[in-house]
This record gives sequence, structure tokens and C-alpha cells, in this order.
Amino acid sequence: MSVGIHAFGGYVPRLRLQRRVIAEANAWFNPGLKGLGKGERSIANWDEDAVTMAVEAARDALGSSERDGIGGVYLASTSLPFLDRQNAGIVAEALHLGHCLHTLDIAGSQRAGTSALLTALQTVAGDGGPILVVAAEKRRTKTASSLELTTGDGAAALLIGQGDGIARLLGYASETADFVDHYRGQDQAFDYVWEERWIRDEGYLKIVPAAVVRALEAAAVDPGAIDHFCFPSPARRVAATLASKLGIPDASVRDNLQGTCGEAGAAHPLLMLVHALEEARPGDKLLVTGFGQGCDAVVVEVCRHRPAASPSAGIGGHLARGRAEHNYQRYLAINDLVTIERGLRAEVDKQTGLTTLYRNRDMLLGFVGGRCRACGTLQYPKSNVCAKPDCDAVDGQDDHPFSEMTATLNSYTADRLTYCPDPPAYYGMVQFDDGGRAMMDLADIDPGTKLHVGQPMRMMFRIKDYDTTRGFRRYFWKATPATHGGTQGAE
Repeated sequence: MSVGIHAFGGYVPRLRLQRRVIAEANAWFNPGLKGLGKGERSIANWDEDAVTMAVEAARDALGSSERDGIGGVYLASTSLPFLDRQNAGIVAEALHLGHCLHTLDIAGSQRAGTSALLTALQTVAGDGGPILVVAAEKRRTKTASSLELTTGDGAAALLIGQGDGIARLLGYASETADFVDHYRGQDQAFDYVWEERWIRDEGYLKIVPAAVVRALEAAAVDPGAIDHFCFPSPARRVAATLASKLGIPDASVRDNLQGTCGEAGAAHPLLMLVHALEEARPGDKLLVTGFGQGCDAVVVEVCRHRPAASPSAGIGGHLARGRAEHNYQRYLAINDLVTIERGLRAEVDKQTGLTTLYRNRDMLLGFVGGRCRACGTLQYPKSNVCAKPDCDAVDGQDDHPFSEMTATLNSYTADRLTYCPDPPAYYGMVQFDDGGRAMMDLADIDPGTKLHVGQPMRMMFRIKDYDTTRGFRRYFWKATPATHGGTQGAE
């Protein structure tokens, strides 16, 4: 039975912090950072995390297609917001995947992304339903560290199912070794990293080849036949060195996206794979590796009669939508890397009633409203009485999701009195094109942006509030401008 990738997508946050400003701000302490001060790195906004980015990557992969047949969601990350609440379950709720499915969080290693992919491939090969594999990362890094410049935030999603699909699995292999190149201990906020040259010589150059050779043998593929080699490491020239050592063509080594995104941890192997699938031609063979206490290696081949399905934006589309960020202090503040006076209004208790959250989870996480069976009127939130004045039907509404509906802006306000981690707080009335309206927070409003009534808006899954006292965060949907003009590249 063949197993393949049937859909793929990705997400990279719009904000791109220019590495030059990081290096200049910290050169007084560590002048060596100037050597890493080229290009830009993606940074998630204050209301984004691994869960919200995973939802966006999955939406990019699945589009508005029917989602009832998906049998599981595997979420990989080392920066999951909850240690004892299933994060993949939140993703499933937001995507309206139903409740008859298997959800799983996979963490604990930088190769969690490829481990999730291998687990899904094995599950589907054993007659499991289609599995949605999502990897997302928003890692916190020490100020003035090299990781602060080389790290980036992002997510990728792959739908694994029976049959060839877009790209079929040829072979895979795993090599496990307790090689501690870096680690993050319990209750520690940041990774501890060992010496780079030792990681390269003892880790990359010895452990990776062992997995790759066995994967190529399992796939019955000659190293010289590889068209795209995805090796997710910010270390310079290591991928080319590995390719030369393994007999893989130098031209097949993929751009590791270090100049425009940064290295997205456990998500980066899948992020690079999605980017490669966007550009690969029928018949191309792709090799992707994930490194962390060993190595996973996966070989796939783009099908010669691949379906026309493609992501809504993909990694390439999201990279092109970037907006340069030069405010280093803002980056530190929204990532809680500096103690900032947030004012009395920030001290309001944000405790979430878990009973209320559960009873209204479809409305809050799934953004589900109602459609009147009598007249077809849409409304959010759903209620017992139709909102249309000349209908007034009682107890006659069916569930209707609003998350994928297009909308326009009816009104808006920029408020600097209410507390917001990134002031001002924008909110307004959103009118959905097919009917229904809702008062919503607005997100991703660029400084100096002139909003206007009738502006197209798109719904995005975001963090609504943080309860820092209890370590809880509340999710909801926000409206963002549907399109952003211009393309911002690295400096």
C-alpha cells in the first residue's frame, strides 16, 4: 500500500526583525554578533504561539476543503504553550475536525517534526485514517546570544494519506543517539548550547550520514538522484559538506531560509520540505532530515501525475508578505524578555471559567455561529431566536462556522486607554459577506495603516488573553487585513 503527502502548507509570521538592529544593540557586550547581523528573522506577534501558527499552517494546507475524513492531528513542537493540556486538541477544535479522531503532541527534541511525520506515515500505512501533521515553533532565546539572531518562528503542515497523492513515500530511517548538542532543562526558559565545532564534527557529520544512507537504501535511490536535499541547520556550509560526503549533488542542497526566516526549531525540516514541494517538479526526489539526539531521514518522490492542489500561500507566499521590523525593544517586550511597566490596567484578573470555555468551545475555539433553518439568516453568536426581524424563528438554527468566511470592515477604533501588549488596541465591527456580523479584535495592523470601512478582512486564530497568574491563555479569532501591499526583503 502506497502512502503519500496529499496536501501541504505553511505559515511564517509577517514581522521580520532585522538582524542588524539586534547586532548593533548588543555589540557593546558581544562584538562577534556583527558577523550574524545580515538578513532578517521572522518573529511571531504577542498574540501568536505554536498553537495559533499550527492552525494557520493547517488552514493553508487544507484550504476550504472538506475536513470530515481526517483521522488524526499530530502536533510537533518544543515550545508548546501547555505542558499538561493537549495542544493538538486545541488545533483540532479550531479546524472543525470533529471529535472522532486521534490527537497527539510530540515534543522533547529538535527532530520532533520529522518524528511526527514518520509516526503519521506508519499510522497511515497500517490502515489509519488521513493524519494531519503540523509542526510549529516560537522559541524564546537569551538576549545577545547567537540563537537570538539565527532562530525564527514558523509552522508547516502536511496531510498524510493512503495513495500517492502529491508526493509518495519511498523510504525512511532513524538513528538514535543521546548526543546532547543543546538542551533545556525543566523550568528553564532558554536552551543551553554546546560548542558549535564539536556539534558539527561529532554530530552532523557522523550521525546524519548513518540515517541518510539507510533511508536511501530503503528507498532504493542513489544519492546522485536526489533533487532536493533539506538539511535544517543554521550552521554555514554544513549541508554542502554533508552532500559532498554522501554523494548528493551540490545543486540539490536547499536554501535553509536563514536569510529570510531563521531556523524554526522542530518545525524547520517540515518547513523546508513544504518550500521544496512548492518548487519541485514531477519526478523529483526529495530528502529531508531532522537532527536532535539522533537523526530522521525521509525520502519522497513528487508524483508524475500530482494533483493540482497547492497551498493558499505556502512558505514562499508568506515569505513574500514580510514586513521589516526595526524596533528591537518591541521584540523584547512582546516576548517577555524585558521587564516593562505595563500599567494598572494590565493588572485586571484574566481568570478563565473552564466550565464556560468547555460549554462554548465550538463558539470560541471553532468560531461557530448559527444559520436559521427557516430563512437562512446567519448570525454570530448562535442564539435561540433568529436575528432577522420578520422571521423570529425559535430553536431553529444549525451550526455554521465563520472562520473561513470572507468579510469587510464596518467600523473600527484604535484605543490607547485599554490595555494591550502592543498598543493601540484595534477593534471594530466586521460584516461577513454571506451574512452575519461580529464585534472583533483586529490584528496585524501595521503602524501608520489607514483602515477604511469596506476593507476586506480575514479571520485568524489568535491569543485573546494571558492569565499570567495561573499560566493559562485564552484563544479566540481576530480579523486581519485580507491583503498586505508590498514585499519586504532582507536588508
